[in-house]
Amino acid sequence: MAANNNSTAATLALIADDMLEVDKVIATRLSSSVPLVSQVAQYIISAGGKRLRPALLLLMSGALEYKDAQRFNLAAVVEFIHTATLLHDDVVDESTMRRGRPTANENFGNPASVLVGDFLYSRSFQMMVDTNNMRVMQILAEATNIIAEGEVQQLMNTHDASLTEAAYLNVIRSKTAKLFEASARLAPVLAGCSAEIETACADYGQALGTAFQVIDDVLDYDGDAAEMGKNLGDDLREGKVTLPLIIAMQRGTEAQCALIRNAIEIGETDNLSAVIEIVKTTGALDATREAAAVQAQLAIDAIAGLPDNVYTAGLLQLAASLLTRRI
Repeated sequence: MAANNNSTAATLALIADDMLEVDKVIATRLSSSVPLVSQVAQYIISAGGKRLRPALLLLMSGALEYKDAQRFNLAAVVEFIHTATLLHDDVVDESTMRRGRPTANENFGNPASVLVGDFLYSRSFQMMVDTNNMRVMQILAEATNIIAEGEVQQLMNTHDASLTEAAYLNVIRSKTAKLFEASARLAPVLAGCSAEIETACADYGQALGTAFQVIDDVLDYDGDAAEMGKNLGDDLREGKVTLPLIIAMQRGTEAQCALIRNAIEIGETDNLSAVIEIVKTTGALDATREAAAVQAQLAIDAIAGLPDNVYTAGLLQLAASLLTRRI
């Protein structure tokens, strides 16, 4: 695992200088005449995080040899959109911890979190207009709309123990993978690449984002709260039906299924240890990891035609690294 973490760090080191430029854009565009806006936005952005979405745009730009500074602006846009979704998510989910510290809604209250999320959405749209590129605006507008639809669909699916694997995948492709896809697609659009290359990059992003979320759902039952910076069992408490639970109910005994179904429908974690034991003994966690591996391989295969350089190698490593992800 350590070797894998080192490989991921080496990949991100390729764009370390680029990310500093993105940070400058973020700092500039977070400014507001309303102090609370900057305070709340800075609170969640400064909490760190993996920043995979802007990193993906920057790595893909490197792979395609696109060097214009517009990539920094759009990487910041992607991070703003993602941060807005986190602010809104934590309010909807009533989350109390993210990235190892209290959520913004826990610190500043729900109204401030929702409204600052709205500010980040509107600021990101101001910034994407600066590109003067209708295709860029189409990609990001569509992504934002689909993410919002995914959020609503997930809300509708809450506490629904009958949710199918297909319905689960549909939500995560909308809610999570769509912004990965948009981040990867923006680079070839900026670089003026062919439709074939654009599709390949977008396919990579969607598969990578899907694999990322599937592994994230594994970690809710097989992770370490201190490492992840969030509470174990949060998905179950929120009534979210994820792939480990779906597979466990397919494979478990009648009593095991009843226990999981009851936990989902009530949204309680009193039996969390029993649920964790079931998803492990039924092989549901291993099966979920295998599902993520399939998506990671799809991502790797998608960019086989990209130029052979260190950035493309980094993108390949990024997909492979998801399979041993722990945070």
